[in-house]
Amino acid sequence: MEELPLTELTAVSPIDGRYGSRTKELRAYFSEYALQRYRTKIEVEYLIALSEWHLVRGLNDVERDMLRDKYSSFSLATGEAIKGHEKITNHDVKAVEYEIKERLKGSNLEDLLEMVHFGLTSYDINDNALYLMIKEGMESVYVPKLIELEKRLVDFAKQYRELPMLARTHGQPASPTTLGKEFSVFAYRLAKEICQLQDFKYPGKLNCATGNYNALQAAFPLVSWPDFSEDFLGNLGLEPSLITTQIEPHDKLVEWFQLMTRINNIVTDFDQDVWRYISDDWIVQKPKKEEVGSSTMPHKINPIDFENSEGNVVVANGLFSAFVSRLQQSRLQRDLVDSTITRNVGVAVAHSLLAVKSTIGGLGKISANEQEIEKALSEHPEILSEAYQTILRREGVEMPYERLKELTRGKKVSLADMHTFIDTLDIPYSVKTELKRILPENYIGIAPGLVDIALTDIDALIKK
Repeated sequence: MEELPLTELTAVSPIDGRYGSRTKELRAYFSEYALQRYRTKIEVEYLIALSEWHLVRGLNDVERDMLRDKYSSFSLATGEAIKGHEKITNHDVKAVEYEIKERLKGSNLEDLLEMVHFGLTSYDINDNALYLMIKEGMESVYVPKLIELEKRLVDFAKQYRELPMLARTHGQPASPTTLGKEFSVFAYRLAKEICQLQDFKYPGKLNCATGNYNALQAAFPLVSWPDFSEDFLGNLGLEPSLITTQIEPHDKLVEWFQLMTRINNIVTDFDQDVWRYISDDWIVQKPKKEEVGSSTMPHKINPIDFENSEGNVVVANGLFSAFVSRLQQSRLQRDLVDSTITRNVGVAVAHSLLAVKSTIGGLGKISANEQEIEKALSEHPEILSEAYQTILRREGVEMPYERLKELTRGKKVSLADMHTFIDTLDIPYSVKTELKRILPENYIGIAPGLVDIALTDIDALIKK
């Protein structure tokens, strides 16, 4: 069979194929091209830091700008040139170093060629590049989309704040809630995770081949290299890891994987609930004229957005779980296993992004079927037995739970049956009236007020 060119149609991974148009904004942060660009940034900023610490000659503003241009105007052609070096060296970081040196030759910075990558190991570059890629990819692409999802949930919570709805525990009819309150639960959960994601401190390391500053200390023994590392990494927006082997130990990275997993779990938890509401016809989907829901059943409108979201979470969390299980381990001072693993971080992020986008898409197609919600609620007056037995306990009635269990458990009862039961009780008339005033549609506790509390807290979290 002929060798096919790489396109969205021929790509092996659906991230770059079927879903390429929906994940393309991540390419600037998680591709091989991006890794090369971020490596170049670390190398350049390190050389500038050496100058600022007076370990190489001083640089003027023009020279600093010239250096920073190596990554700020990084192009596909530069990336291809680096790949050319790698074919010869069979070492990706050394290829970046050689390409920077090539581009400095003949310039007024040529005297600094051998200070590029001075005293460093590959993972003084790779680890910092990886964490910057994640940090900036989150800030620029993923978090804004997650915030959009959270805001959509807030809008639904407000819209359906007071709409009474039958709740279910273990899939069985339970004390009523409101549709808005259920949406607010997910909005509140996501808001807290978003804050943690935005506050997350990404680590970095710069301490040579086995983490002891050996080469740098040998060359400049009077320099406090831990102070240099803290200054350099802090300027990059990273939190310094000073006590490491050759690699940053990835404990913090695993925390981030687990944070992403939690977010994905919340998204899919919501997807599954909405899927059930759609199945029960409590939530309806807007038909799109050109679309079909089945190749054989013309009537169908499938909840494909929520199902796609759930499927992408399965893939993303499967990868995150694999990362967690291995990345905190490295034989002695270094092995290469993590290099292969971390190249797939962008794949997990892409599936996470697809999940969020799919859920947002699904939310844009649904609305509450208030008649069906009301009907389902009215068909289950037995849910009032909780309220009845609680008030009867207050009134000192003997064994009210057991009496209501006898009346309702496993049986189909009507509101009239419930009221007949009330009439048989030896309790004051005022209490009987109190009980009969409780209806499925008004037995919602303080659900609307809880929506208000959730939205107030969410607003405070956003402002924070």
